Amino acid sequence: MRTTQKRHVCVLIPNKQHLDCTVRVRARGHEVLNSVLKQLGVSELQVLGLAVLRDNEYVFLDLEQKLSKYFGKRWSRGSLAVPFILFLRVQYYVESGRLLMSSKVQQLYYAELRQKVLLSQSFHQEALFFQLAASALQAEVGDLEQREGNDGEEEGEETRPERKHRHYFLPEDYFPSWLIKRRGRDFLLQHCPVLHSELRGVSRSQAVLQFIKEASCLQDGPVTFYRMRQEKKERCSILLGVALKGVHISQEVEGKHCQLYDFSWTDIDRFTFQGSKFEIAAVGSLCLPKLVYYTPSALHSKHVLRHLSDNHRFHINTRDAVGYIQQLEDMQACQFYKEAYICDTTRLAHRLQNNSLTSSMSDCSVAIETTTAWSKEEEEEDDDEEEEDDKVSEVELCVDEPEEFFVDNPAEVLWLAELLHGASVDGPLVLPSSYWAAVTMEMKQVLRRRADEGVSVD
Repeated sequence: MRTTQKRHVCVLIPNKQHLDCTVRVRARGHEVLNSVLKQLGVSELQVLGLAVLRDNEYVFLDLEQKLSKYFGKRWSRGSLAVPFILFLRVQYYVESGRLLMSSKVQQLYYAELRQKVLLSQSFHQEALFFQLAASALQAEVGDLEQREGNDGEEEGEETRPERKHRHYFLPEDYFPSWLIKRRGRDFLLQHCPVLHSELRGVSRSQAVLQFIKEASCLQDGPVTFYRMRQEKKERCSILLGVALKGVHISQEVEGKHCQLYDFSWTDIDRFTFQGSKFEIAAVGSLCLPKLVYYTPSALHSKHVLRHLSDNHRFHINTRDAVGYIQQLEDMQACQFYKEAYICDTTRLAHRLQNNSLTSSMSDCSVAIETTTAWSKEEEEEDDDEEEEDDKVSEVELCVDEPEEFFVDNPAEVLWLAELLHGASVDGPLVLPSSYWAAVTMEMKQVLRRRADEGVSVD
């Protein structure tokens, strides 16, 4: 019977390896996800998602949908001999790698960012690429000084680090091609080791975190791009970039990306799609006309809208945690925070997963259900699914920022201190008294209301 047949799915992951999964012919995305989680040995992917390549563009799967929806008739005619290809890619970008509790997820996130840096076209951020290359070398090679002492140089030969180590890496592995052409390989081989040597003593795990933080400043780095058109039959491409803090809109001109708009989430009033028509309405204070673009298909429009909604929800759920981490890093830099800690990663991971300041993939996956009220797909034949996409009615998503409130509870700052330092803390957090004097009345009201309701703030 058809329901007992199996399909072979090959999942390509960011570190250039692959995972093989065998699923039912009527399987949904969750079945592949569960297999991936088991093979990676992690409980959740946090910021990673499964995607399929459609019209030379990555489309993230709705895990509740059947896989036949994305592979079409080929899925029905397929067999175990021919694999169907899916991709494990970053779906939500973060400002701090400390939010990624699994070291495996953190390494996969780092691996994809490494590739995006090589493809970046941020021509005006040249200095940042040198910093990123130095951090990547420290993460992958370690201390530069470990390579000294066996170069076999003759007496009198120049012994500067940039001379002795200039050939221990390939510029093509750490710099975009345009930067290599602009500066030349010799320039990069001469100067990059100097920056690398300045990171001596930084652990490889810390170098990965530093790379993730620096890459978040790259204009086209932590962004997922979707190709659109201004007119249905126009060939000139518009790129809609989904970023953590908003949406970037660029235009391709002679192979280069020219940014047209840079919207934060608070700048956007609503997104609307009808078929392949996609509209963006900015808030009235910006005095901008409604932006109208066209996607390759109604399926693309629907999934772009879902990604925007999920990404906005992820931003809302993590911004407080990011703020706290930045606050603790600033205090550390100001010498306010000098304790030494003993690591207890198991308890820390449990607290992070259960704390209200963080989000999980399950939180983000329900965003569309709460904002756009998709009707559930009925159990119909796979051949009819593509036709249903073309008949979709107009769907609108309003981008509302929730009212912001602060709950600077000492216990919450304490566990975030553990997150920052990778450690467990027993005892009070040492902070200047002026810090707690600045707690607002609004925060106290929130804490009092939670206490009355019997809600724990730990």
